[in-house]
Amino acid sequence: MKKAVVVFSGGQDSTTCLVQALHHYDEVHCITFDYGQRHQQEIEVARQLVEKLRVTAHKVLDVTLLNELAISSLTRDNIPVPGYQPGATELPSTFVPGRNILFLTLASIYAYQVEAEAVITGVCETDFSGYPDCRDEFVKALNKAVVLGMAKDVRFETPLMWLNKAETWALADYWGQLTLIKDQTLTCYNGIAGAGCGECAACHLRAKGLADYLAAPENTLQQLKHKTDLA
Repeated sequence: MKKAVVVFSGGQDSTTCLVQALHHYDEVHCITFDYGQRHQQEIEVARQLVEKLRVTAHKVLDVTLLNELAISSLTRDNIPVPGYQPGATELPSTFVPGRNILFLTLASIYAYQVEAEAVITGVCETDFSGYPDCRDEFVKALNKAVVLGMAKDVRFETPLMWLNKAETWALADYWGQLTLIKDQTLTCYNGIAGAGCGECAACHLRAKGLADYLAAPENTLQQLKHKTDLA
């Protein structure tokens, strides 16, 4: 039996990964992290989506210690969430230091426990906010360290790593879940589901990607198939 653990926030990217995983694996476990994030609403959204998609199991893990250590506009209410800033070269204040290091490590321990062969995460290097822990190089390095440290062949999968946001929307549509992901996921840093606040960087990337996909769905789907092993 093929098993996987999905790092699941209830946002567009992780929900798209979850939808695909349900087609590729016999048993899918989701793990959601409560780190005291500003957009706390994503935890309840994740719970609702897991129930709707009939996932095997869902664990919500309290890691609020990250909130104590990592200073970010997502962990401190007194630091405002910046709007979309095209051409910015510095790390945005929404970067949470160590977040993916912690999440992927804990997800790997959970995978060890449930005997899953893969940990799936929706990080992406193509359309992202410059976060260093979303890079392919980082994911592969941490994967190697985890395998060495646990003496267990756990594989990190990053289905969205080389997709742009339009292609991520195409992937959701390919699996027949475009409407669910458009209306019922939460990507917004200000905690507004669906289209979100429309002002933060996460909302900008999401909206632009959807507009680009809807403007040329067939071409985007062909680009997606060229990059992946979809039929």
